Parts: sequence; C-alpha cells; structure tokens
Amino acid sequence: MGKITIAIDGYSSTGKSTIAKQLAKALDYVYIDTGAMYRAVTLYALQNKFIAEHSNDTDAIVESLSKINLEFAYNDRLGYSEMYLNGVNVEKEIRTLEVSKYVSRIAEIKEVREMLVGMQREMGEAKGVVMDGRDIGTVVFPNAELKVFMTASPEKRAYRRYKELLEKGEEVTYEEILKNVALRDRIDSSREFSPLRKADGAITFDNSDMGLQEQFERLHNYAKRVIESKNKKGTP
Repeated sequence: MGKITIAIDGYSSTGKSTIAKQLAKALDYVYIDTGAMYRAVTLYALQNKFIAEHSNDTDAIVESLSKINLEFAYNDRLGYSEMYLNGVNVEKEIRTLEVSKYVSRIAEIKEVREMLVGMQREMGEAKGVVMDGRDIGTVVFPNAELKVFMTASPEKRAYRRYKELLEKGEEVTYEEILKNVALRDRIDSSREFSPLRKADGAITFDNSDMGLQEQFERLHNYAKRVIESKNKKGTP
C-alpha cells in the first residue's frame, strides 16, 4: 500500500507532537518532531551564551551551525525517537520553559531555518512520514497529501502547557505560561522567514474542546481516507 506524507502545523502547545506520535504509530510511519530540532539549536545557543533576555548574538549562532549535529534515536522503551545534540540526549532539557522562552527567536534566523528545512526534507523523502512544526505544509512539504493546521484558544493551550510542566516538576505559574504562549504566537506569525500560517489545502483542526482520544480518532480517520483515495487512484 502506498504511503503519504502528513504535515501537521499550528500554534505552540496545541498538542501537535502528541497527536503526530500517535498517528505515526497507528500507521506504522516515521515521526519527525521538527520543533525538537529548533529547540536543540536554542539549547546550544543558551549553553554557549549566544542568547539572552533582550538580545541574540545572531552572527555567533550562524557561525556555529556547522558545529551542531542533530540526530533522532528511537527509544524502544518509550516508543518514540528522542533528540540528540552533538551525541548527547537532550530530550528533557529542550522541553523546559527556559528553552520555550527563546525558541521562536532562534527560529526567526534565516540560516537556522534553511539548515533545518534541508534536513527535514531529506528525512521525509521516502514518504510514510508524519512531521509537525510551523512551516511543514507551507515550506518543507507543500505537496504533502494530508496537511493539518492545529489551533486552540491561547488560554486552553497555556493551561495544558502549565499542567505538563508542573507534572515534570518545574516551578512555573499559569500567568507566565500564558504570556509565553502569546509571545510565541506573535513571533511565529510575524517573522520574515517562513511565518506560521495555514497551508493551502490544509484542514483547520481546532482542538480547544477535544480530548486526546477524540483528536486522534478524527485525524486517524482523515489519514485513512486520504491513503485509501491515493491507492484507489494508483498513485505511486
């Protein structure tokens, strides 16, 4: 049976990665978390003090890109791939609020996006891929057979993120999470290179009032219909 490319874009904290992992597992596809790639570059910039509260040393970040090696390694116990930065598992470190505060600023840098988009296209060449991010359906795979644009109210997204971070033991407040969500929305939607927007032909998927199971079932059904249609047409 022929496979397709599934591109999932949308706002921060809409649960893109969670639903993408579930879809990939159900379809026996490869899952690629592009957000983890931008987060890993952000972590590298923080570790090397290239980024601070009110400034970026963009030149230093760009000059260091050749020193950044990103890899996904599948974890059998967890059932998904984890991000490695220069040979070190950084899956936990890249999910912190500290990284979240700066990742949109790093993602604005043209050279960072060009490097990561090139990597992402290579990863998805063989199809049978579920990839999530901000510009997957618009830039990375504009010809993806299934494109989804996920959204939810800022308040719902902030609350979900707040609970997630509390469960991980981080000391955060709902107010600072909501502020971060609003800031990331503004930066992601207004940046010069690859701004966040709904791709042509994408399905708008507002999950403000949906549980995880309902989200999965709806998107899984969408995917199965697209795959069946592709195979009926005999598309290679």
